[in-house]
Amino acid sequence: MATKKAAKKSSSKKSSGRKSASKKSSSHKSSGHKSPSKKSTSRKSSSKKSSKKSSGRKYSPSAGEDVKREMHEMKHGKLHSGRSGKKVTSRKQAIAIGLSEARREGKKVPPKKK
Repeated sequence: MATKKAAKKSSSKKSSGRKSASKKSSSHKSSGHKSPSKKSTSRKSSSKKSSKKSSGRKYSPSAGEDVKREMHEMKHGKLHSGRSGKKVTSRKQAIAIGLSEARREGKKVPPKKK
């Protein structure tokens, strides 16, 4: 009996040692590899941002309020889609409905992506 218990304990220790060793090696590889690429992309994007300045906001504050209202309705289960009348459960769909209504009212919202 004593040998079986000892065997179980030693096998569990071996497996836990393997897990920690694999975690260390995988995290070390990924952290060293990603850091140079992040620096190069941030430099490129910062130069684009400085050269391409937009004139203020992309979305008007009132358009944000429309999206906020639609999100609130969706969370309370009161938001329904147009034709079918089904209940909207998707966060992205609720945002799309809010932006669509803001466009219809003539608020400042970028055009749809096609």
